[in-house]
Order: sequence, then structure tokens, then C-alpha cells
Amino acid sequence: MDSFSYSSMKSMLIQARGSLNSRLSEFEPLVLLLAPLLTLFLAQVIGSVFGVVHEKGLKACVIGFIMGFLKMIPGVQNYIDAEKQKVVDQLQSGSSSKKKNRTEVLPVKGLGVEVLEKMENEKRNDAIWQGKCSGTVYIGGAESEGHFALINQACSMFSHTNPLHIDVFQSVVRFESEVVAMTAALLGSKETVSGGQICGNMTSGGTESIVLAVKSSRDYMKHKKGITRPEMIIPESGHSAYDKAAQYFNIKLWRVPVGKDFRADVKATKRHINKNTIMIVGSAPGFPHGIIDPIEELGQLALSYGICFHVDLCLGGFVLPFARKLGYQIPPFDFSVQGVTSISVDVHKYGLAPKGTSTVLYRNHEIRKHQFVAVTEWSGGLYVSPTIAGSRPGSLVAGAWAAMMSLGEEGYLQNTSKIMEASKRLEEGVREIHDLFVIGKPDMTIVAFGSKALDIFEVNDIMSSKGWHLNALQRPNSIHICITLQHVPVVDDFLRDLREAVETVKANPGPITGGLAPIYGAAGKMPDRGMVNELLVSFMDSQY
Repeated sequence: MDSFSYSSMKSMLIQARGSLNSRLSEFEPLVLLLAPLLTLFLAQVIGSVFGVVHEKGLKACVIGFIMGFLKMIPGVQNYIDAEKQKVVDQLQSGSSSKKKNRTEVLPVKGLGVEVLEKMENEKRNDAIWQGKCSGTVYIGGAESEGHFALINQACSMFSHTNPLHIDVFQSVVRFESEVVAMTAALLGSKETVSGGQICGNMTSGGTESIVLAVKSSRDYMKHKKGITRPEMIIPESGHSAYDKAAQYFNIKLWRVPVGKDFRADVKATKRHINKNTIMIVGSAPGFPHGIIDPIEELGQLALSYGICFHVDLCLGGFVLPFARKLGYQIPPFDFSVQGVTSISVDVHKYGLAPKGTSTVLYRNHEIRKHQFVAVTEWSGGLYVSPTIAGSRPGSLVAGAWAAMMSLGEEGYLQNTSKIMEASKRLEEGVREIHDLFVIGKPDMTIVAFGSKALDIFEVNDIMSSKGWHLNALQRPNSIHICITLQHVPVVDDFLRDLREAVETVKANPGPITGGLAPIYGAAGKMPDRGMVNELLVSFMDSQY
């Protein structure tokens, strides 16, 4: 039986081979050689197209294709460039004329101490920021007195130092380690659940802290799971620093929509997790709306998949711990949450340190060691650097240490009480303005608001004409103010001007001369996001 089956099968195969060879004999040998290669190439092209559509969405791809085709038509690209330049010129608001008067070569004879007078003259051209800017300056009072004067003096004492030289400037190296330790203690390092290994470094700001956390997570997950095509998932409210990190480190970035409460959508995040996912992200609070993401739920998600979880506490790190002590209902947000692997905290915001000071913290040294860069084969010797910068200003480290030590827990509690009360008062005032609505339920010191009846960007232009510098947001169109100690005395002034701005737009709807409302509005509606990208790059390129 077995012999018969084998003979029959062999006969069938011979017949099939003969039939196939007969049919293939009709084709040129070159065609037979190229056909598989072309088929493979076509399959790769189709796969790439589907990949791009999956990543960017069908609508964006179609729009991109149409715009690319239109730009190939003679004259269209020139027209687009001309219109784009008009927008850039309007965005510059006269900065190009100032650029013409800049110094471009060294003076033949140095100015000596007279340079200070020149700097004072230039400083007078800055906008009035005292109590008028969203965020920006977090320290209260005038520059020449109080806490301002203290940190300025601390910085000047150490202006010559550089923590890169750890054997020379041992003072600032110690200051840095103590700033990191004190910040970590605020965020759960003393609790048993944290594991007792919280570590970190100081950086130049929130962006560098986030970028380093992403880099460390990428390399840690490559070491742990062998991931070579890394991806990360963030809510659309997540800071743009993650986009920067994704570009720098060749990581695919997935932005997922937030929920109706403007908090990170845990289920949407889970749907995007795959074998290449290295990390997910949450904010406490998010920059746009001042709302804390569900950190505990995201932590459990990260833990269950064995991936990294970064919490952006750049804004909240020096407010939330104290707000909780003051009795505010603050959900878990720090290393007491299982699954949190890294945290970024700005000391130069509500820590009231000099600008250019932040910290990046890790749950343990096993993760943090992937932040460092060590070079063994350089003719200049053995080299190791903890952060992106090599040389760093020790003056800022000293200033941050001085800020924290001078204020102490009591100082931060008093400041937090003031700004939280001011924030709640401002939020209530905005809610009382009939034509405005507050976005979500702010957890901290940011109040974002929009309007269904008015162009909120026109309201923003009126506020700008009154000297206020607010942040314009999108999805939905809105503006926000980040309350600092500078705003505590002027909440009533802000609400009065806001009510007047709303009434002005209601009575005279339409853009004001020199206002940016048409640009913000058009950018939000413009389907070709690539063109918006080009506008932003052109604007930034024109500033320097």
C-alpha cells in the first residue's frame, strides 16, 4: 500500500512538473527571472504604504499626496512659498527690523563696565512680565529683592564652576546630589514601596529631563528585551519634548486621544502596546489643561507589560506634594505608584530656582546607568558624562540648592497655599463669564478656557493688547494661564480685563489689526499639517 502511494505521488509530481515547465516555456527567461523580484518589490511598496497609512491615517496620507502633486505644478510652489512668507512676517511682529540692528562683529575697543549700561538699555525692550505672563517667571516680587536677590547672589558666587570637573568643584557636585535627593524625597523615595534606590541628575530644563528619560528607557528596554525598533505611547496632551526625543533617538511615537475628561485614555494606550513598545507616558499635570492623568492605572498597565513608564512632573513636582499636605485631593502621582520608572521635575518652575534647572529621577540605578555615555577609546583619555551637556553651569546648580534650602518645607507650603488659592479664585471667575467655559477640572495651577460663542483667539488678541501673555492651545481651540506667585496680587485685574475682552469681541467680532487670531485659527483648520510644520520652522529660522 505504501509502495503504491509513493509511486502514485511520484507520478503526479512528474506530470505536474512537465505541465508547469510547458507553460513556463512560453515566457522569456528574463521575464521568469525578474517576475519574482518585481513581485517582492511591489509587496514591499504596498507594505510600506499600508504602514504609513496606519501610522498617519488615511486622511493625512491622501492630503499629503494631493499637496505633493499640486506642488509639482509650475508656479504653485512659488505661490505657496510667497503666502507662507507673509504668515511668517506677520508672526514675527517686527522682530526682523530689530534683527537688522544687531551687533555682528566684535567692537574694536571693548566697552568695559559700560557694557552693563548697554545691557540695561536692551533689557528695557523686553515685555512687561511682572504678573502679566502665563508661567514664565515663577518667583514673586521684584528682581532686586527677596528670593530673587538671594538666588542671583548664590549664582554669582559659583559662576566660574563646572560640575564636569568633579574633582575640582566638589561643592557644586555635592549641591547637585542634594538637590536630587531632596526632590526625590518629595516624590516618594523614603517610602518602602519605592525600593530605596531612587537616583537621578540635574539637567538644563524639563525638555532635557524628558529626553534623557526617553533615551534611558530605550536603551534599558533594548538591554532587557532586545527591542531594536522602539516605540512609545503618549496622550495627545503630552509635552512636545517627547516628539523631540522621538526624532533625536529614532523612536516611533504614537499620540493617542485623551478621554472626555481630558485625561490620558488608558484603554486607548493599551491598544497601541506591542512587542516594540518601550514606554508609556503620563503627566501630573498636563501642560495644556492642568489635569492629572490616571497615573495609578497607567502604572499597572506598564507593570503588566514589563515596559517603562515616565511621569512628567515638570509642573507639579514642587506643588502637588505640598498641596496634598494642605488638604487638597491629589491622586497618586509619584514613585509610590508601582510601575513608575522615571520622573521629570523642574526646579526652575515652582521650585523657584534660577532658570535652567530641572531633575530627572529613576526608580533604580539599573535604569539610570543607561543615561550615561562612556567613551574608552578617545585619545583625550577616558570620558564619561551623565547628561546631554558636557560642561554645565555650576552657578545654576548652586542657585537651585540655595532656593530649596532657603525656602524649606514651610516656605513651599506657604507658596503653594497662595498659588492654589489664586488658581481656584481665577477658575471660579472664568466660569462666571457666560461666554467662556473652563476645560475639564483643573487639578493644579493651570486654567484653560475656550468659547462656543466667540473666537477665543480674538479674545486672546485683546488680552495681548492689554499686556497679558497667554498660551494659545488647540484641540479644542482655547487659551490658558499658568498661575505663579507673580499672579497672586493681580487675579482680579486679570478677570476684569478678560471680561472686557469678551465684551469687546462680542460687540466687534473679527480680527484686530496686528492680531494673530486669523493665523491661529487657520493653522487649527489647515488639513495639511506638513505645511503648518513648514510655517513653524520658517518662523523659528527667521528669529536667529
